[in-house]
Parts: sequence; structure tokens; C-alpha cells
Amino acid sequence: MSVLVGIGGGTGSGKTSLALRIQERVGADRCLLLAQDAYYKDGSALSAEEQAAINYDHPEAYDTSLLVQDLRDLKAGRPVPHLTYDHARYSRCVLPDALTPRPVVILEGILVLAEEPLRRLLDIKLFIDADADVRILRRLDRDIRDRGRSFESVQRQYLESVRPMHLEFVEPSKRYADLIIPGGAQNEVALEAVVARIRAMLDPEREQKGSVSPFQRQSST
Repeated sequence: MSVLVGIGGGTGSGKTSLALRIQERVGADRCLLLAQDAYYKDGSALSAEEQAAINYDHPEAYDTSLLVQDLRDLKAGRPVPHLTYDHARYSRCVLPDALTPRPVVILEGILVLAEEPLRRLLDIKLFIDADADVRILRRLDRDIRDRGRSFESVQRQYLESVRPMHLEFVEPSKRYADLIIPGGAQNEVALEAVVARIRAMLDPEREQKGSVSPFQRQSST
């Protein structure tokens, strides 16, 4: 059985960076990173107008039932297809190499904690709390540099969908977190606490002897 860690937070909050730092501390050979964005619903068969209207920040944009099934398979030790999403073609694709289970599976995405079926599967629920101005600047830089978008298109999307969806779905989901992390991957104290908890869960005998993680908090689902 794999330990399943979920990292939620707004766009540009540093979810991927935190996942990579956890992987680095726990061991790359022991961690599998999974992006919620790979599970966008395939929109390649939609009309151009329908494709343009896709709200990628709304829960309905994701194939959550498929993600839940893949997480169950990984947790049970079964490999799953390696998915990715091509924004240029509005297409969800399957890569040649399947994802094989590892002791720790880290799932990151803006709505990881907003979906109750996902929360039920998570052993550790984290939320990165970052200021809105920091997040939008990071998103602006990423979308212009990596996706070739204009400033105007990024601004329009942020005001029309990203910000409203953050306030409606992402921000309220922090109430379900076991640990809210200000500063994300740069928060060394929180990082050490999370890594210690993961190691304790990977070694139950050590945990039973009292070597428990620095953070212990009851969470609600």
C-alpha cells in the first residue's frame, strides 16, 4: 500500500515545487509525482467555440472519477496509464511508459482538496497558502514564457475564471488540510514535518515506538 499525499493550493502557489522537494527528501526512487492537470477531460472532439469556453479552473473540467480509480490502483500496487494533457490540441494523451506504484504517491493540483472522493483516498492533505499577487505573477511568467500566451489573454483568463474559481472552490478547500503551509516549498519547518510524517507512515513499527511526526492534527473530510 502506498502513502498518498495530496497538495492543494491556488495557481502559482508552488505545489509542484513542494512535491519535488518532498521527493528529494524522501527519495526519487520511492516517490511518484502525479499532476491533477493530466486528468482534464478530453476536449479534442469539441467545436472551436466549445473548446474556447472550457473553464480549466472548474471541477467539471476534470475527469475525477478516472483519477480516483487510478489512485486506487496505485495504492493497491497496480500500474496505471501515464496521462498528459495537450492544451494546444485540447487533448488528453497516453504516454508510452505506464506509471508504476511506489511507496509514496504525491498528487498536486488546485482542486485536490476540493473533491471529496479524492480527499477520502489521501493519507496526508496539504494546502499551500500563498499571496494572490505572488501567484498571479508566477502564472503570468509561466504562461507567457512556456505557453506563448499574451499578457492580455492571461489577464482576461485570470479575471474571468481563475480568480472567481479560486474564491469559490480552491480557497475554501484549505479547511480540509491536515497542514496549511505558508510559503510553500521554502517553508523548511513544514517540509521537515511532512517528510518526518511520511517516513513514519512508511515504517509503522517505528511509529508504534513513539517516533511520530512533528505535526499531528485531526482533519475532516
